[in-house]
Formats: sequence, C-alpha cells, structure tokens
Amino acid sequence: MGLLEGKRILVTGVLTDASLAFAVARTAQQEGGEVVLSGAGRGLSLTRRTARKLPVEADVLEIDVTRPEQLAAAAVQLATGGDQLHGLVHAIGYAPPECLGGDMFRADWDQVQVALHVSAYSLKALVEAFLPLLIAAGEGGRTGASVVGLDFDASVAWPSYAWMGVSKAALESLSRYLARDLGPQGIRVNLVAAGPVKTMAAKSIPGFNTFEDTWADRAPLGWDVLDTDVVARACLALLSDLLPMTTGEILHVDGGVHAVGA
Repeated sequence: MGLLEGKRILVTGVLTDASLAFAVARTAQQEGGEVVLSGAGRGLSLTRRTARKLPVEADVLEIDVTRPEQLAAAAVQLATGGDQLHGLVHAIGYAPPECLGGDMFRADWDQVQVALHVSAYSLKALVEAFLPLLIAAGEGGRTGASVVGLDFDASVAWPSYAWMGVSKAALESLSRYLARDLGPQGIRVNLVAAGPVKTMAAKSIPGFNTFEDTWADRAPLGWDVLDTDVVARACLALLSDLLPMTTGEILHVDGGVHAVGA
C-alpha cells in the first residue's frame, strides 16, 4: 500500500517534466495518490501535454492565482470529483525581469507587487479557495490535510535572486502564520527549501548557474542539479501521514548547504 493511497493531491506549477512539481506529482502517483494538476494562461496547454507524461494522465484545472474567479471556479470543479482534498502543493513563483539581477533599485512597485502576489500571496489564495475540501479531509478522525510549498532558503541574500528572494522570505513567514491559523482544523503547512535544480524557472534567473556550479562543492552530502527525486520524496513525506505533528516547518533538501558557512 502506497503512502498516499486514498489521498487526493492538487499539484500546482507543473510546466515541463523537468520541473520539481512534476517530480512531486509523479512520486505521489507512484505512492497511490490521485493527482490533479493546475496550469494558467499560455502555459496551460503545456501543463496539459506534460500531464500525459505522468504514469497516469492527470486532470488539469485552469488556475491563474491572481484571478479570484478562476480560483473559485477551480474549487467548484474539483469538488465535483470528490468532497475532500488531502494535499495541496504550492509550486508557483514568478518575478518580472526587473525584479531579478544585481540591482534591487531597478524594479518599481508595479513589478514588485507582481512577484509578491504570484510567489507568496498565492499560497494564501490557494488555501482559502480549497479550504472546505482541505477541512473535510481531516474529518472523521483521519489525519488532516497537508499543504506543502516549494521554497529556496530566504535566510540570506543570494546573488541575482533580488526580489524573488524577498518574495520567498514572505512565503516563509506566511507559511508560519497559516500553520498557526489552520492547525486547529487539522491542516499542516510546511515548506521544502530545495537546492538549485535545472528547471525552466531556474533558467529565467540571471546568474543562477553560479549556484549550480558551486553548490555541490559546498554541500556536505554533495548535490546533483538534475536530481528532482530527492526533493519530491521530501514533499511526499510531508503529504503523507508520516509526520502528523509537523507544521510551520521549513525542511531543507539542499545537501546540507544551509547548515555550513562559506
């Protein structure tokens, strides 16, 4: 019996089969979970094509996290297939080009608010939209639902990460507040802070290859920038019933870089 047998999981942010979100979706299916994906805008067709590469083709919802009407419609659509949602994976992040690079002063508020909205506030928006289904997953004495977000350690300032780093710091803080507020309803909220992986998102960040080129040397356990499975397995543990009393946590899957100095 798989770790997610009988559980329904919504995985957001799947674009290509090289993404961390795809690895989470694939691993969830391999462990018996029923997986639903979401995509948005011009990327929706790409998400639908990628859904066919999973072991079992997943249904795809259209969710632009900046549009409340799409969130509401997706919640209604998901509820028609079942009244429970056991897991929600937040793998969404975006910052306009002005928000990335070495100059924090290049972006103005119009660009910064987009980064914060899509990359941080969207966690609250998604949880709020699907809250009745998440609450229902924990009724009847069963282990409650689990919300898992993908993170990149925001405790320090990274080269080129700029306002995306600020957005990740906001995401980390928000996850703690949501853990506090949703705990009484049996819902856990945790983040997985992954080391650098060669994904489409990483390619959009100027200079991100500097992380990829040096991370393995700094990591006590080493690091493979092509290995998405190690991150997916951490998400799997948090989505499963293995850690029922863990919430408000940031689980680092980075080979140990966060724990050592330069």
